Amino acid sequence: MLVSAAFIKQLQKVEPTLRELILALLEELERQREETVSRREFDDLKKAVEVLTKNVNELTISVRELTKKVNELAEAQKRTEEKVNELAEAQKRTEERVNELAEAQKRTEERVNELAEAQKRTEETVAMLVKDIKVLENRIEGVSNTVGYFLEDRAYVSLPKILKERFGVEVEGKLIRKYFILGSKEIQINIYGYGKKDNKKVLILGECKVRPSKNEINRFEKYAKKIAKKEGVEPFLLFVAYDFPPKIEEFLQQKEIPYIWSYELRLI
Repeated sequence: MLVSAAFIKQLQKVEPTLRELILALLEELERQREETVSRREFDDLKKAVEVLTKNVNELTISVRELTKKVNELAEAQKRTEEKVNELAEAQKRTEERVNELAEAQKRTEERVNELAEAQKRTEETVAMLVKDIKVLENRIEGVSNTVGYFLEDRAYVSLPKILKERFGVEVEGKLIRKYFILGSKEIQINIYGYGKKDNKKVLILGECKVRPSKNEINRFEKYAKKIAKKEGVEPFLLFVAYDFPPKIEEFLQQKEIPYIWSYELRLI
């Protein structure tokens, strides 16, 4: 069988199965040529084989290119699958995080409910304390009023002498407790009466307290000035108390308001 070296070289590139088929075909052609074909027929057959070889070579190239494309597609598919796996893992982590946040939200809501319940109990306790404090204030006020009335009663008896000897104020008539309407408020003045000081008429206004505060002193002074203005008489203010702390004494002295200790009053 006469085959060129170039043909044999090209034949080595063909797939084994196809190569075997071509060799078998060539052998058959050679056998037939030896038996029956003429030189001209052999040349025609040779040309046909060459065309076939060329087509086979082109087919081989196409197969290689197709294989390359398939490999590229396989690699792209692999990368796609890896990306899908990454996205699936990210989705999984996201779902886990969402579940964690949902659990945290649940715990927060439970804590808020606990705090709301605690707040409710606190408000109930505060309401009870306010009620108890109100009762206590009423009792203290009752005791304070009782003490204040007792102090007032002693003052009515003892003050005329003390006012005359110590402050040069001579009481005219009796000292009494009196109520006034100032605006929309009803004001009680513990000590009320008239007197003379340096032959000048004065309005005696006094307050009896267990222990006066600065606020009480300022409030009494404000009311007393309004009453004195209303009655058109110069006021003479004084305080009577069981206790005058040093700061209160100093405060009264600054305001030039006389003050008398309870022990200076004689018992009824």
